[in-house]
Order: sequence, then C-alpha cells, then structure tokens
Amino acid sequence: MSNERKNILVLFGGGGTEHEVSVISSQYVFDCLKKIEEFNPILVEITKEGHWECQGRKSSLNGRILKTPTEQPYIDYVVPVIHGPPGETGEIQSYLKTLGIPFFGPEAEASMICFNKVTTKLWFDSLNIPNTPWIFANKYQDFNQSEKNSYLQFFKNNGEDVFVKAANQGSSVGCFHVTNEDQLLDTIKKAFQYSDNVLIEKTIKGRELEIAVYEDNGEIKATVPGEIICPDGFYSYEEKYSNQSHTSTEVEAKNLTPQQIESMRDCAIKAFKAIGLRHLSRIDFFVSHDGISLNEINTFPGMTPISMFPKMVENTGLKFEDYLKQIIIKDLS
Repeated sequence: MSNERKNILVLFGGGGTEHEVSVISSQYVFDCLKKIEEFNPILVEITKEGHWECQGRKSSLNGRILKTPTEQPYIDYVVPVIHGPPGETGEIQSYLKTLGIPFFGPEAEASMICFNKVTTKLWFDSLNIPNTPWIFANKYQDFNQSEKNSYLQFFKNNGEDVFVKAANQGSSVGCFHVTNEDQLLDTIKKAFQYSDNVLIEKTIKGRELEIAVYEDNGEIKATVPGEIICPDGFYSYEEKYSNQSHTSTEVEAKNLTPQQIESMRDCAIKAFKAIGLRHLSRIDFFVSHDGISLNEINTFPGMTPISMFPKMVENTGLKFEDYLKQIIIKDLS
C-alpha cells in the first residue's frame, strides 16, 4: 500500500427499519477510522428516500469516483455500515463488486443466507449445528386448514410458547411472542406484512449469549460469550436501542462451564467458515436446560456505544481501530 492516505467510504442509512441505528453505528466506525493516519474516512448516507448524500448534498458513485458538488475523491474502500436492507441482504455487496471496489464485511451470498432466518435454519440443520425447533410459513401458500393445523400442532408440541418472526428482518423487527393459541394464526398473518416467509420457533427459556467472530491477521477467532440480561424476557428493538432500556450486558458471561464455552465457540467458527462469512459477525446462542442452541448470525452487528460486538473484540485486547486497520490494509495490499 502506498504512503498516500486512502479514501474510505463509510456508507450508512439505507432507509430500512434500522436506519437510525445505522446512523449511530456509522459515527462510531467513522471515529475509529479517523484515528488511523493512513485513512481518510468519508461519510455518505443513503437516505430514507434512496438518495446518496454527503454532508447533506447529493452524491453518487461513478465507478470508483464519489461525485459531490464540491469534490470528486477516488474511493479506495467501502465500509457499508448498514443494518438490514440493503446492507445485510447482499445488494450493496453485489453493487460494489460490480464496481470493483473492495469492501468490509461478508460477500453477497453469505449476507443473503444469514439475513433470511429460514435459509439460515436450513444451513444449521445441514451442518448439524444445534438450533431451536422450527417450522415456517410462506405468504403465497394457501392458508388452508391443513397448514393451519400444522402450525397449531407445532404450537402445542412446543409448550404453547413460540416466537413468530418475519424471515427477512433484523433487530427483532417483525418478531412476536405468542403464548395464546387463538392469536397464533393472526400473528403469522401480521408477520407477513414484514416478510413473505415467516419462521415459527419454540421459545427457549434460558440465557441469551453472544459471541463475536472476527478475523485477526488472517486468523478467524471467536471471543468468549457475552450475555444479554433482559428483565422482560424479550430482547425487542426498543430494548436494544432505547435510552430507557432496562437490559444489561456482560462482555464475559458468568457461570458457564469450559465445555459450554468451547462448544459455542466451535459452533460459531464452524458456521462462520461453512457459510462463507468474512471479517466479522456476531453469533447469538441460547443456553437452557435443553443444552446449547445457535439462534442467529448478524453479519453486520450494531456498532453503537452500547453494542456488544466492538466491546467483545476490545475485551480481547485488540483496539477496534487496530482491528479495522489491519483488515482494510490487508484487503488493499
């Protein structure tokens, strides 16, 4: 890499349900990149209307040139800090790949796999990775009596306590807790407003644990599990990001056996490698009397001041700006 400072495009927003969280995360990433003398970070927002804006002015990518009314910098690298569509769904990655611009985070295919909860479950099953019991509903199937009965039977077989989740949403958006049989079918229909496919899975009464999987000088590493302690029992979107949240976090979860820790780390790395992820992910688990279950994979986890991924990485002794620097320099070399 030459001595010339590299222009790093920090792309955020996206217009989805997690737009505001992306704004906060992008500022954290931008501040980290500002500490690196080799980099010149540039913030660009994809507005809720779909426009690209730099400092409030319209901009666009023409090849690797960022066009704005005042400057036209050559973009060396992109960090797409977008939670949900179009950042975690593969569209941005495909676009950048077409332009020939290297970028931070997973490729398009791995992003698409992990953002669809049904597809992810199929991968977990094929890899023999333990996960929660589940079935799914499709919006375009006939909602006939046979299908309704299968959903109701699953509900009864799993303690009459399930979560109904839109398959293509993040941060608990389109996610509903159902404990009343009379509400199940209507809740599935409600979830169809968010996604064409809906996951119905058994509620696990246990601990919610998270592992940061990340690349450090080309080696894939997994942190020890951190823990989400949610007094309401449901880690909703509001609980994740509201200033009034009563949820607390532990960067290192307590009262786990060495076997439990190693089992989770092994599952996390196995999933990361098999699905073809790269650079980062936050992999979430449940620990209950039934054992360990992998819940989901977040391909671009939150980077807010209270987010677990950067905290867990820094807890290993690796400063977050150093983590970003070594990945970007390696990609540009």
